[in-house]
Amino acid sequence: MLNKFKRIDWVIVGILLVFSVFSPLVILSATHGDPTFEGTAMKTVFYFIIGFVLMFAVALFDYRWLLKSWPITMGITVVLLIGVFFFGQNLNGAIGWYKLPGGMSFQPAELAKITLIFALAQLLGRRDGDPLTFTKDLLPIIAVTLVPFLLVVKQPDLGNAVIYIVILIGMLWIGGMKYRHVLLASLLAAVMFVAVFFAFTTFRDEVRGFFKDVIQQEHWFTRIDTLINPKDATNDAKHQSNYAMIAIGSGGLSGDGYMQGELKRRSFIPYTYSDAIFVVIGEEFGFQGSSVLLLFYFLLIYRMILIAFQCYDLRGSYMIIGIVSMFVFQIFENIGMMIGIMPITGITLPFISYGGTSLILNMFCIGLVMSIRIYQEKYQLEP
Repeated sequence: MLNKFKRIDWVIVGILLVFSVFSPLVILSATHGDPTFEGTAMKTVFYFIIGFVLMFAVALFDYRWLLKSWPITMGITVVLLIGVFFFGQNLNGAIGWYKLPGGMSFQPAELAKITLIFALAQLLGRRDGDPLTFTKDLLPIIAVTLVPFLLVVKQPDLGNAVIYIVILIGMLWIGGMKYRHVLLASLLAAVMFVAVFFAFTTFRDEVRGFFKDVIQQEHWFTRIDTLINPKDATNDAKHQSNYAMIAIGSGGLSGDGYMQGELKRRSFIPYTYSDAIFVVIGEEFGFQGSSVLLLFYFLLIYRMILIAFQCYDLRGSYMIIGIVSMFVFQIFENIGMMIGIMPITGITLPFISYGGTSLILNMFCIGLVMSIRIYQEKYQLEP
């Protein structure tokens, strides 16, 4: 047991301890003066305590048992994703949460990220580094990804659904895709991007009607249209992004000071304790504070990639890259939507935004990375 603790990456633990102090403080500032969110910061402290206990427990558990059980974990996740349509709670226009005792809630879309990483790592690991075939490898892998993707899109939760695709791309990238498959996928992505851009700029009203009448998700159109056609977007559609940029810009180099930000408290920047928490950081801590936060994120990702390079077991490397892909995209998307370079989504800032399910599952992911590091003794690995 002592030898296992010695193999834990204590640099990562130190970074998470910094986040566990910084996050409640920023959430406290974001909710200060609003009795509706009284106690939110203390709940975050409680979630971090649970998260650290879970992280160390997972770290000491052999990750290979989780890999072997991926059909069971994926099956449970799919059942939960289906059940949410019948027993779920509607929050912010999406039926994606189970209401739990004590005012807590559980979002199975977050769990799906982890179980998808299990599944893809095991499926990719069957090739043992050899190039993937289209029929025997790529098609099953894509099919496994599409199941949670389509269920979460139906909720509708486009933000988390896109993360599944990002995890798929990241893991396939190092999983042995043939160059011709990469080329075809890149060409397909480029064609789709050009087609979407052309449709939104040339047939804007028709596309709006399609989103409104056919798939009944007009807010998806609004978010994409605001990014592609900012001049033509209505004030209501772009006000959150505009005021978020104003608030972040007002922080200047060093910020207005802790709890001194004013723009964040106004109603036109909603969810400053959650999705829009970077607005609070930018306004109160400025460019310097935001840069320090990004530096800690960089160190966290760097340490995780180092562990992936040191793996003897390719499945462990694949899992870490899946987790890294998830974190990098969430950080980029969350900050990007607040500075106007990405569409507005419901994606939170990892380890900083308020959200019990997201935080605990993120800590679970770090525990998996630690477990992969601990159980890399070469003689322990299975053929």
